[in-house]
Amino acid sequence: MIELSPDIIAIIMLGGVLVGVLTGYPLAIVVGALGLIVGYTIFGDTIGKLIYSRMYSLMLSYVILATPLFIFMGSMLERSGIAEKLYDSLYLWLGGLRGGLAISTVLIGTILAACVGIIGASVTMLAIVALPAMVKRGYSKSIASGSVCAGGTLGILIPPSIMLIFYGPMAEISVGKLFFGAFIPGFLLSSLYCIYIALRSLLQPEVAPAVPVEERKVTSIKKTTMLVTSLFPPALLILAVLGTIFFGVAPPTEAASIGALCSILLTIAYGKFSWQGLRETSILTLKMCSFIILIATMAFAFVGVFVGAGCGDVVKNLIISAPGGRWGSFAVIMFICFILGMFIDWIGIVFIMVPIITPIGPALGFDPIWFAIMICVNLQMSFMTPPFAPALFFVRGAADPELKVTMADIIRGVLPFVVLIMIAIGLCAAFPKLILWLPSLMIN
Repeated sequence: MIELSPDIIAIIMLGGVLVGVLTGYPLAIVVGALGLIVGYTIFGDTIGKLIYSRMYSLMLSYVILATPLFIFMGSMLERSGIAEKLYDSLYLWLGGLRGGLAISTVLIGTILAACVGIIGASVTMLAIVALPAMVKRGYSKSIASGSVCAGGTLGILIPPSIMLIFYGPMAEISVGKLFFGAFIPGFLLSSLYCIYIALRSLLQPEVAPAVPVEERKVTSIKKTTMLVTSLFPPALLILAVLGTIFFGVAPPTEAASIGALCSILLTIAYGKFSWQGLRETSILTLKMCSFIILIATMAFAFVGVFVGAGCGDVVKNLIISAPGGRWGSFAVIMFICFILGMFIDWIGIVFIMVPIITPIGPALGFDPIWFAIMICVNLQMSFMTPPFAPALFFVRGAADPELKVTMADIIRGVLPFVVLIMIAIGLCAAFPKLILWLPSLMIN
């Protein structure tokens, strides 16, 4: 064993993560190797027991069992055709407005967020369904791709969110309360997106023209019927999953199982169910869960070494000593999470940073739920800020090559939405009830 000060260990471990990620190694290997090497250097042979106990406790977390169920639910709904039916109905209602198709895209992303909760699935669906409709009708490629990215990434915030399922156990906060704390901020973001699109379309009509009248010649009765029939299934699913949590009928894990069952029933009702599809959905769920759990266990072990070496106190003291009082310290935390989001997947940030920064929130006088949701809103930007920016690559990969949408178009399109997320963070900081009101109404 080697005697090292907590300050030196903190620099080695956090610096090692950044260097390791920039060299291209998978995050799980980087944090796992750092935890093992630094842990063995400091603690000697006892490191094995420490890492084993940390990983084992994570695997026994009952709440995390909801993860494969929600992933299965989202993957199954991706096959149901729910996005296409929603887009067809909103196309008729909003297509006549300037920017109407982009607003429809954001609204569908909002609805899908409350049903799917998987970024890759939501963004890909919107890129396939909505992006061609906008570009072929004269929409600017930047505003079209930006609305797809922004609307599709709402699923990581609006429940059922996989991020919140992992955040809860890491911060020792009720996942149900996090779910309902995230609702209003998620809808706030959606509203800001729609307002931005409407204002820009008003000021620059050429970037988002209205759909010609001849393409929308449908009776009001038919349009209403299409809207109701397309909205009823997702509304039923949302009520089945989130209603059981809000009214205290069941915790998130049992609610997730209800959602998984309902997703199968909805796919059958839409006539899209097949045994081959069920097999592929199950395999995809297994792959995604294996990926998430691998990173989670390695990061959990890494944090065990980091905190056990006293580095958590080093970070806490450094942040609390920042100028500007508690809001200055809070700004430092948000800035760190924003920068990390450019280079590291949200899974790594949640499992590495959350256990370290969570004790700082109450020490600064912030409500734990409010503090947690503010971090999650911040991480919303990580999907749209290069160089990592997975949403940008999902759109680029799913877009029809004939549309000729470039990465430059997508980056220009998402930048205004990143600014809108910053505005939402400011509003939630100024009005904490936007986050805390719904959790206060929950039935325990």
